[in-house]
Amino acid sequence: FPTSCVSRPRWQYITSAYFTRQNPNLATMIKAFLFDLDGTLIDSTGPIIKGFCDASQALGLPRPSRELILELIGYPLDFMFARLGVSDDQIPAIIKAYKESYAKSYLAGTTLKAGCDEALLLAKNTGAKIAAVTTKTSKYSRILLEHLGVGDYFDTIIGRDDVELPKPDKEPVQKALLTLGEEPKTALMIGDTIMDALSAKAAGAMAFGVLCGYGKEKDLKEHCDYVFADALAAVEFALKNH
Repeated sequence: FPTSCVSRPRWQYITSAYFTRQNPNLATMIKAFLFDLDGTLIDSTGPIIKGFCDASQALGLPRPSRELILELIGYPLDFMFARLGVSDDQIPAIIKAYKESYAKSYLAGTTLKAGCDEALLLAKNTGAKIAAVTTKTSKYSRILLEHLGVGDYFDTIIGRDDVELPKPDKEPVQKALLTLGEEPKTALMIGDTIMDALSAKAAGAMAFGVLCGYGKEKDLKEHCDYVFADALAAVEFALKNH
């Protein structure tokens, strides 16, 4: 996906290994918190890796390396499998096989990241609206968040099945804000990859990056307004400075 249109910010060290650049929009009241899921609020690495390996085996394809899968988490499944060398004509079948494997293990194999329950509670207690914006399907996401005990925090969930163009396109963020009835200038996207930042920026929203997931620190520093250790630190900073 092209990223050349995103300018490089100048970074400044502040505290606790967080980095920031000056952003006048932070003075705006945040009325909508948008959260990515994988790597930001939840850890579903095990079921994802298993799904890719099981799907590849089902189609008689080489087992992909764990490292390469981790580098691609956050992208849509069709893009991920294409990057792993799966031919276009095999992608529908391998996605089907992946989902069959994932459906068997994702509830037992997924955990909520440390501090995320508190982060969601803090955001909710401000009266702001909360959305999950993910490349997972909204069906799996809804079931998973309920299973983890945080489903009630979310006013809407926008998944891959809800949009034509997934992140990094602006459509998922735009659709979330349309559903919530909020404007981009009052919205904050929190995510662990540049996919989240690019989508938010394209839609006119702020973007905070977190280092607890799959994205690379140098990429997050380049594309996000602020970068923090995790979602809780990001929410706390936003609430102290908005």
